Amino acid sequence: MEREVVLNRMRRLCSRSEHCSSDILRKVVALGIPEPESVVEQLVSEGYIDDARYARAFARDKSSLQGWGKVKIRVDLQRKNIDEPTITAALSEIDLEAAEQKLRKLALAKLRQLRSESDPRVRKAKLLRYLMGRGYTYDEIVEIYDDNRTD
Repeated sequence: MEREVVLNRMRRLCSRSEHCSSDILRKVVALGIPEPESVVEQLVSEGYIDDARYARAFARDKSSLQGWGKVKIRVDLQRKNIDEPTITAALSEIDLEAAEQKLRKLALAKLRQLRSESDPRVRKAKLLRYLMGRGYTYDEIVEIYDDNRTD
């Protein structure tokens, strides 16, 4: 494919939804274009790609729509080669009250599932594993668990 064709394809892609530079670089490399970094640099300079904007949107969406905690969001953004100050800024914009409500809702739903578990230690361990897999910290989970305990 020609560089200009790929550039136009990536412009359309970035116009439809947010993408980070590493995602676009991976796509351009897969198309076999020489100097794929220059394509990404051009898209960045034209405003089609902005890692900070992407990180904010990613953090907001994963937190509010999918119920992810900050730990999981941070790991995913690091995997996408977003720099640490950008990640920290994006995570600071998450609505803490809404995130806590989401955590509480997930915990209560899981605890309802675990009602048949007679051993409270096993119930707590299963809840911890589930919520830590969703990206919440031990302290956040224990606080919610202690608030809702019915041993």
